[in-house]
Amino acid sequence: MSNKFLKTIVGLALCASSFAYADAAYPNKTITMVVPFAAGGPTDTVARLVAQSMTGTLKQTVIVENVGGAGGTLGAGRVAKAAPDGYTIFLHHIGQSTAPTLYRKLSYNAVDDFEPIGLITDVPMTFIARGDFPAKDFKEFVAYVKANKNKVTYANAGVGSASHLCGMLFMTAIDTELTTVPYKGTGPAMNDLLGGQVDFMCDQTTNTTSQIKGGKVKAYAVTTKTRVPSLPNIPTAAEAGLPGFEVAVWHGLYAPKGTPKPVIQKLEGALQIALKDPMVKQRFADLGTEPVSSDRATPEALRAFLKSEIAKWAPIIKKAGVYAD
Repeated sequence: MSNKFLKTIVGLALCASSFAYADAAYPNKTITMVVPFAAGGPTDTVARLVAQSMTGTLKQTVIVENVGGAGGTLGAGRVAKAAPDGYTIFLHHIGQSTAPTLYRKLSYNAVDDFEPIGLITDVPMTFIARGDFPAKDFKEFVAYVKANKNKVTYANAGVGSASHLCGMLFMTAIDTELTTVPYKGTGPAMNDLLGGQVDFMCDQTTNTTSQIKGGKVKAYAVTTKTRVPSLPNIPTAAEAGLPGFEVAVWHGLYAPKGTPKPVIQKLEGALQIALKDPMVKQRFADLGTEPVSSDRATPEALRAFLKSEIAKWAPIIKKAGVYAD
């Protein structure tokens, strides 16, 4: 056996040993959780709750960094190119599954460039309108919107946002094209709705619950199969006259492709603990949602679900003919 060959074998062994040591020592510094939307929005809220709990479990600070823009694709692209060492992770919502169709030129592959860690929560959405909107219930709301389609304005947080997707489904469901007003985030969209500059929007309960309970907006329906426990007086869209209308904004946690399996397992374990954390569960409940079950907060479940959601949304987006370059 040549000396060169022996040196190669020893080098590989030492390299493997160092990787194993790094995995065992993980984490030994701050972890950055990238959120591809502005601070203060619904996805940011979910991320900060999860990050706070994971910090306690991992014994290292998990900070949230907001990298907004282009419907979440800027943040996603950054994480896809990040070092696969477990110190950069990524929390995204349903937009991870719609971007491959909405954006014809993505700098990353939504499935192949990430290691899934697990699902987090399914957030219901609510149809809300400015406080002086004339309709008294959802049936009247739909009728008014259809009759006044040329002057009613629908606010959303930008192409690829959850509010954009809900609006697109709504217009398809009622077979009516409406004037949409895209904003750079949920915050400014909500501010203009509260100010009466736009008429209505469909957004996550994590962002609308406090406004609804404060009586600052009119709430017409939730988008889930059953009523939301924290908003028991608001009917579902289906029971209020729009059969089959259902959309929830799911959130998942990812790492860059190639992140070592032992690191993924540690992150998965911390996520599982976070979703059982009484603080997280209570805050989620206050915001109209709840953690997913343990069997869904796994890499395997998120990988399969992401693929199924891409397949589900692709024909809907193509039929609507809405794209962002």
